[in-house]
Amino acid sequence: QVQLVESGGGLVQPGESLRLSCVASGFTLDYSAIGWFRQAPGKEREAVSCISSTDGRTVYADSVKGRFTISRVNAKNTVYLQMNNLKPEDTAVYYCAIHTLGYCAGYGNHRMYDYWGQGTQVTVSS
Repeated sequence: QVQLVESGGGLVQPGESLRLSCVASGFTLDYSAIGWFRQAPGKEREAVSCISSTDGRTVYADSVKGRFTISRVNAKNTVYLQMNNLKPEDTAVYYCAIHTLGYCAGYGNHRMYDYWGQGTQVTVSS
């Protein structure tokens, strides 16, 4: 069966950095797009970033552009989200998700993703 496991979350102070990992098992990520979402208490799940399969195109939400970087290492079946200069408003549970058709167009639509991880908590507080 397909499993996605996020890790790397934690409690940090504003301005610090975290690197989230999403490791897939039972599935090969090579031909899939991978999205990162986050959900804060009382708010809807929002798209943070996406990386496509064929051309490596990346997209970012305006709120994280310039601070976050998405990347993938297909040989490790892993996708990363490097988060720099974290802000309190980044506090949320972060999820990775797989879109098996491989493109990031419409990446904010949660319905286009086929598999989801369990999430990892990121808390940014002074």
